[in-house]
Amino acid sequence: MINVLNLSASQNPIDDETLKKMIGKMLIIGFEDEYIDENSKIVSLINRYELGGVILFDRFYNDKTKIKNISSAKQLKQLTLKLQSFAKKPLLISVDQEGGRVARLKPKYGFEATPSAKAVSQNDEYMSKHIYNALAKTLRQNGINCNFAPVVDLALNPNNKVIYGLNRSYGAASSEVIKYAKIFMDSLENEGVVSVLKHFPGHGSSLGDSHEGYVDISKTWSEAELEPYRELIKSSKVPMIMSAHVYNSKLDEKYPATLSYNVNTKLLRQELGFKGILVSDDLQMKAILSHYSLEEIVALSINSGVDMLLFANQLTTQDIDALVDVIFQEIKNGNIPMDRIEESNARIEQLYKTYKFK
Repeated sequence: MINVLNLSASQNPIDDETLKKMIGKMLIIGFEDEYIDENSKIVSLINRYELGGVILFDRFYNDKTKIKNISSAKQLKQLTLKLQSFAKKPLLISVDQEGGRVARLKPKYGFEATPSAKAVSQNDEYMSKHIYNALAKTLRQNGINCNFAPVVDLALNPNNKVIYGLNRSYGAASSEVIKYAKIFMDSLENEGVVSVLKHFPGHGSSLGDSHEGYVDISKTWSEAELEPYRELIKSSKVPMIMSAHVYNSKLDEKYPATLSYNVNTKLLRQELGFKGILVSDDLQMKAILSHYSLEEIVALSINSGVDMLLFANQLTTQDIDALVDVIFQEIKNGNIPMDRIEESNARIEQLYKTYKFK
């Protein structure tokens, strides 16, 4: 067995407990509770591993009648306050609050409705700022400090059900996508909420849904889909980007984007100059889970350049103790170099400092 000490770029000894907490910091996980206390499973996981973050959903994926984490503003505020009070280290509390069809804070729970990206793009900049300022304020007031938005996929394929069909794109022109995404990002930043551009390197031309299975965009993807990332990275502070579970033989002949070093390090970091945190899309989607073992998923994604692994526990349930142990063993076995763990932890710490998370 390889000694962790010899894997550390800093050459400082890292004991097993510390290493597991470094792994924990790289995880964003979903859980089932609407209310929590000191005896809740999620609280024990937050404390044991100093988890990097959680993701909240209003309903269960397979049973929309059943409340998961969000039922009202009062309940949500209580939940987020308790999560932060139990966390010894900064905790990202995230949601998918794009607007339109993808919104966890819904009017039926007492929250103000936010229009879809397509609807927002039909407004002028003044009105768009008003819309997103209101949304950002709502997130902050309810204890959400990370929003998996905006979507910067281009609306290129009318047959695309997950982006085009749900009105999640600002349009086919990268200039329009960049303009409205920037407004959204600025509103979030002004309220201390982390924005997350998605889905890199572009999901707008796809035909399939990565929730359901393998998505090959090799014949439909174009370089234009990189433009929003290129311009926003160049002109703005982009704290986080989410990878897409799409396969593109033009970029990597073997792996989908989330698991691809060519996509996540060579393209995103080296060519486009991204210095923030790369978070995976949900690693329990069938596009990934049906084709790779858990060992392969964690090793390939981390080695490709992913800093935070999302296990939403919506499509299936992942035991987090087992997950941490798998990553721990992959590091011990030399399949994940220690410097990747340290690199990701450093990026996460920088995010905490930038947003003054305590």
